[in-house]
Amino acid sequence: MRQVSSVYRLLGDEARLRLLRVLARERLNVTELTGILGLAQSGVSRHLGLLKDAGFVEEEKDAGYTYYRIADRVSETQSALWAALDEQFAVAASDATTKADDARLQEVLRVRKENFEAYGSNDSPDARQLVPGRSWAAWSRALGMLMPPLVVADLGCGEGYLTIEAARWARQVVAVDRSEVVLERAKALAKRRRVSNVVWKRGELEKLPMKDASVDVALLSQALHHAVNPARAVVEASRVTVIGGRVLILDLKEHREEWVRAKLGDRTLGFNDGELKRMLLAAGLHDVKVGVGASKSGDPFTVLVASATKR
Repeated sequence: MRQVSSVYRLLGDEARLRLLRVLARERLNVTELTGILGLAQSGVSRHLGLLKDAGFVEEEKDAGYTYYRIADRVSETQSALWAALDEQFAVAASDATTKADDARLQEVLRVRKENFEAYGSNDSPDARQLVPGRSWAAWSRALGMLMPPLVVADLGCGEGYLTIEAARWARQVVAVDRSEVVLERAKALAKRRRVSNVVWKRGELEKLPMKDASVDVALLSQALHHAVNPARAVVEASRVTVIGGRVLILDLKEHREEWVRAKLGDRTLGFNDGELKRMLLAAGLHDVKVGVGASKSGDPFTVLVASATKR
């Protein structure tokens, strides 16, 4: 009875149940689990240690990483518990927290798939695709070398990762975000990367702190769905773009994941192709192109890419 009581106490924790649920779907490392669950790495490691000691999970090493997965051998007690847990996990499939975990799991798997180093073993189904040293980051930087030295606006820049990538090939980048705290983190990142050709500005997407026709390219990457008025934000992006310049949008295709409103501050649940096209045309742009930028089976989020030219 003492042993059974200990097991029930172990499972009487929401974080550990969430952890078991995602591990039942995919083996993951601590960093990936931290991103999926939104917990501190120390907490995830502690929960994993307890579940490992109880025989629920086991670890295995692969390509220099330590992964965790559901243990192959379970006791009779655990076998009965797993039947009950599986039933409860199925019932909780529509819960907001569960849906958020699932969406972040899909994002982790997408990033992992794009990291070719994770697919280096001979038994990998993608092994025939492997080219040593290949990476999407390197390809994007190589394509950047083909770009002329433009002035670029990263509108809704967040913590500055795209800003810094654009700064590799742009003459100057103007990075705008509404959050002073986020901008400070972006500035610190740029300083660590020794990037000096970025002008940081605090402002709203619907009222940019920028002059008319001041940039060659205006980027709205995963920012438009945070705007109070997306159509107005596109008009502003057009305003600050020079004649003949481009407005480029990367954003989510319309979806039904309501949990992103509270968890991520999203105001709009994505856009359809027609919406993006109409907003760009209404902003005085032409040569509008809209297409799928990224999608993955089972992932509730599809990325749309749209571009247009200033008349």
